[in-house]
Amino acid sequence: MKIYNTLSKKKEEFVPIEEGKVRMYVCGPTVYNYIHIGNARPMIVFDTVRRYLEFIGYDVNYVSNFTDVDDKIIKKAIEEGSTAEEVSKRYIAECKKDMADMNVMPATTHPLATEEIGGMIQMISTLIEKGYAYVVSDGTVYYRTRKFADYGKLSHKNLDDLEAGHRSIKVVGDEKEDDFDFVLWKPKKDGEPYWESPWCDGRPGWHIECSVMAKHYLGDEIDIHAGGEDLIFPHHENEIAQSEAANGVEFSKYWMHNGFLNIDNKKMSKSLGNFFTVREIGEKYDLQVLRFFMLQAHYRSPLNFSAELMEAAKNGLERIRTAASNLQFLADHAEAEAFLDGEEAKLAEAKNYVDKFKAAMEDDFNTADAISSIFELVKYANQNADGSSSKAYVQALLDELKTLCDVLGIIVETKEEMLDSDIEAMIEERQQARKNRDFARADAIRDELLAKGIVLEDTREGVKWKKA
Repeated sequence: MKIYNTLSKKKEEFVPIEEGKVRMYVCGPTVYNYIHIGNARPMIVFDTVRRYLEFIGYDVNYVSNFTDVDDKIIKKAIEEGSTAEEVSKRYIAECKKDMADMNVMPATTHPLATEEIGGMIQMISTLIEKGYAYVVSDGTVYYRTRKFADYGKLSHKNLDDLEAGHRSIKVVGDEKEDDFDFVLWKPKKDGEPYWESPWCDGRPGWHIECSVMAKHYLGDEIDIHAGGEDLIFPHHENEIAQSEAANGVEFSKYWMHNGFLNIDNKKMSKSLGNFFTVREIGEKYDLQVLRFFMLQAHYRSPLNFSAELMEAAKNGLERIRTAASNLQFLADHAEAEAFLDGEEAKLAEAKNYVDKFKAAMEDDFNTADAISSIFELVKYANQNADGSSSKAYVQALLDELKTLCDVLGIIVETKEEMLDSDIEAMIEERQQARKNRDFARADAIRDELLAKGIVLEDTREGVKWKKA
């Protein structure tokens, strides 16, 4: 299996540090609002990478953090008159809901930055002891960037070249030794959350958080570090500088980065009015459509989001689901149970599309080509399975289709939509059960409706319902 490594700028054969195991770290969102569709791309892409690695037999330790202390979170808390902790907890819960709706598997561990402060203080202390960091008079701790000889190896940027195109703006009272030095620890401001440290009461810089969380849950050396390409510089570059200086070993063997997401060929921004949250997209589409749309492009390619492309993705997903539904119908109504003459040969031919799927995924997780092979399997199944086929044969075709879709996190079974009249009838039955003091039945009806995505709300005006 080959992975494109941002570090070497080429595809490399994947060889894990420990045979049969993969240690993978993916930078997660800063939780101050609902996640947007730009956040969704790395979530979907690297969840798919994880799924494929597990599919081919690896034991994957998948760590993806939540940044729950940050200027944006503090700003939101001040605006609301709440606390940073309240804001971050609320939006972590909302983020997890959106992830579940996109069929993104929970990480092995979802660490929170605020729960790893002790480790951050420890790593910063190590960097100071080794001469890679220094403390200034107000207690701010900076990383001494030029001391790390390999700085720039990931982004392929040279500090001297950066300096040539960089106009130095000296901030009054700034005691940085060099413009390129970055913050590891900063003093508290009034009203901000803070922690005690040997240097001052304050909070960590952003970059140190991921270095410490990766070390805590995966060790000093990891197999894959991933995120959006906007994180290559300075975030991932700074993570390398911190981790390798502190730990004395290579931080990550492979660096994977997904391309940008544009909206109607423009960069997504609130000022342009083309900013969409996952929750907003979920009001118009099944979020499986968003997932399918994201995977139709190679993860390293820039991706353009538009209503037309989402409709095309919706139609493509529907084509796969219709094929799965047809195969299920044929399996349920087949007269012959066991394979008939010639069917095993047909199934062997169908497995060619499975091999094509695997070959695409082995070539730097080319989900675009992998989906093409799924469509080929769909076409083959439509042409080579009918009412005269055996149950064993059509079930085997269906199982192959489901397996490949599951690797991509695509759910082929469609939920049956309940009619409003059926919902009202069940609510009426629940009301009658409550009148009869049969509360067990009333609760059972509520649970049954909830399982079908219908939420009940008991009000003074009566029972109201909505789709979850």
